[in-house]
Amino acid sequence: MNSEGNLPLAGITVLDLGQVYQGPYAGFLMAQAGATVIKVEPPNGEPVRHRTRISKGNAVPFAMLNANKRNISLNLKSAEGKEILKGLAAKADVLIENYAPGVLDRLGLGYAELSRINPRLVYGSATGYGLSGPDRDNLAMDLTIQAVGGIMSVTGFPDGPPTKAGPAITDFLSGVHLYAGILTALYNREKTGRGQLVEIAMVETVYPAMASNLADVFNSKAAAPRTGNRHGGLAEAPYNVYPAIDGHVAIISVNESHWLGLTKAMDRPELADDPRFKTVLDRLKHIDATDEIVSGWSSRLTRAEITDKCRQHKVPCAPVRNLLEVTQDRHLHERGMLREIQHPEYGDILVHRSPLVLHDAAIPDYVPSAGLGEHNGEVLQEYLGLSAAKISELRQAGAIAQAEVRTPAAAGFAAGAVQQS
Repeated sequence: MNSEGNLPLAGITVLDLGQVYQGPYAGFLMAQAGATVIKVEPPNGEPVRHRTRISKGNAVPFAMLNANKRNISLNLKSAEGKEILKGLAAKADVLIENYAPGVLDRLGLGYAELSRINPRLVYGSATGYGLSGPDRDNLAMDLTIQAVGGIMSVTGFPDGPPTKAGPAITDFLSGVHLYAGILTALYNREKTGRGQLVEIAMVETVYPAMASNLADVFNSKAAAPRTGNRHGGLAEAPYNVYPAIDGHVAIISVNESHWLGLTKAMDRPELADDPRFKTVLDRLKHIDATDEIVSGWSSRLTRAEITDKCRQHKVPCAPVRNLLEVTQDRHLHERGMLREIQHPEYGDILVHRSPLVLHDAAIPDYVPSAGLGEHNGEVLQEYLGLSAAKISELRQAGAIAQAEVRTPAAAGFAAGAVQQS
């Protein structure tokens, strides 16, 4: 990347009505690519902003996903608030929303109405189950989509209960798909001159991620089992998490060169000719014995010693790290993925850039997440030409909220120093 080139989405205006993680992440990716993103929150703020009042740590997710966005606070249930959004939509390129199906339609702010006002508008809608179908109106959150989408059924160990994935994986899977859909529609608009409705259903973004587990379904014609840390389709061995003196490591063999490398790393070259382990099919037939051999070796070494030996012999391997270790990772810091900033409200916090690295694009300045309604005045004046008196009148009428006054927080992020290895 360079510091002088153009940002690829410069000139694109986005109205981000997203809440929690899904919609805001798509908006974050657009903002980091140079779009002017105007976050539109209800007068009392969106749900994740409420968490900021619990503790500084709870504020970090909001700060992470709402950097580089301007912020206005609209009461979309008021006639004046609706007219403001319509006026902004008339001049916007993109609108992002992840309300339940029909919510904005009932307010007169759905795709049909806004596209009538602005036929070039790309309207990105992310819901749990989609805008049609028998399950359309089911309530959806990351946990419930993990449940209904099959993730929980294949997560955990065979003798344990269904288990959710640790991160909010379906929120971010669908957020990335929403971003991709919007960019695809913008590209199409260059050819047709028209925007369109982009629809993302969380439950549909989950299905392709289940590819390994689905293989077992089609092979056995039965529900896929929970396989713990083994391969979801039980098609690779060794493929597991193994003990170390100071924790655990993940080791994976997906071709015979990996297995041969591992026999050398373990100083067990004779295993290469052992008929029980010669091919992946042999190792799968003797999967417990395979794992027992690897565990017996790894349990006598530290994570660093194991990973070093595996890297020497080109075996895919990584230490199992906790999140505190991840926040201190030298590699992520040196690449600029992670950085500490002084947030005007939350003090010193750790944030991330977009994972999308475009080498001919400019490096965007990092702008901390805005206060609720912080840009009410400037956005309404800039886009709609409203006077200060009119903006004050709208505030008194409850169409827009009074901008929050930031209270600077004490500095000090508890993650600690960056690790050097």
